[in-house]
This record gives sequence, C-alpha cells and structure tokens, in this order.
Amino acid sequence: MTIQRMDNVLIVVDDLDAAIAFFVELGMELEGKGPVEGPWVEQVIALDGVRQDVAMLRVPGGHGRIELARFHTPRAVTAEPKDAPANTLGIRRVMFAVDDLDDTLTRLRTHGAELVGEVVRYENVYRLCYVRGPEGIVVGLAEEIG
Repeated sequence: MTIQRMDNVLIVVDDLDAAIAFFVELGMELEGKGPVEGPWVEQVIALDGVRQDVAMLRVPGGHGRIELARFHTPRAVTAEPKDAPANTLGIRRVMFAVDDLDDTLTRLRTHGAELVGEVVRYENVYRLCYVRGPEGIVVGLAEEIG
C-alpha cells in the first residue's frame, strides 16, 4: 500500500480571521469555516471538552490544503519559543511555489508578514525566501526562474 496524497497540514492559531486573511492573500481559497466539537474529535485528538473553530483552505487546483484551528477549549498551549529559528525541532515552515515573489511579498506585508532572512537566488532555478506571518507562521516562497 502507498500513500495516496498529502491531504492537509494543521496550524493552530489564536486569531483565526487574521490567519485566514494571510493565506487568502497568498492565493489560497477558503473551502469552509465552522465549529468542530463532540466525542469524535475528542477521541481522535485525545483531548476532553474540545470546542474549536476550523477553517480549511486549499491551493488553487485542489492539490494541497492548510487547516487552521482556533481552540476555545481546551486553550491552546505554546510548545516552543515564539519566532522559533529554522533549526528548532518540529515543523518549521510550509513552502509554496508562486508566480511573482516580489508581488507576493508586497501583498503579504499588508498582513504583517516580515522576511525571516533575505530573498536569495538558488542557482538559476529559484528565487526563495521565508516570511513570518500572523502568529509566527513561517511560509517559504519559491519563484521558478530561467
């Protein structure tokens, strides 16, 4: 048996609307948003009294999703330092291919995004950068060149 696809990546946030706006500005499409609670979710994530709002965003064309969750109960906890560096254990970033890196950066900055390092050129293949968006979410951006 093999993997069929990667369905989504979950990001837990405090400000769901700001995170949605950031990813929509990036070019993702909001599939839906709503409350999630009840025995089934408590059983699958092994937490009691779960009450959360969830938003599902997809990459245009439907190949990849980001799931955003804001926990009302139990409250979300911080497992690492805010603005953790790239060598911190765990998931550090999600990377997207973009058509125009400069335009994407300009648009994301209106949502508070800041460059983590610099925009760099990898050989004659990509222009790359990392940006830190709302809640410290790190997103990699790659523009194919040449």
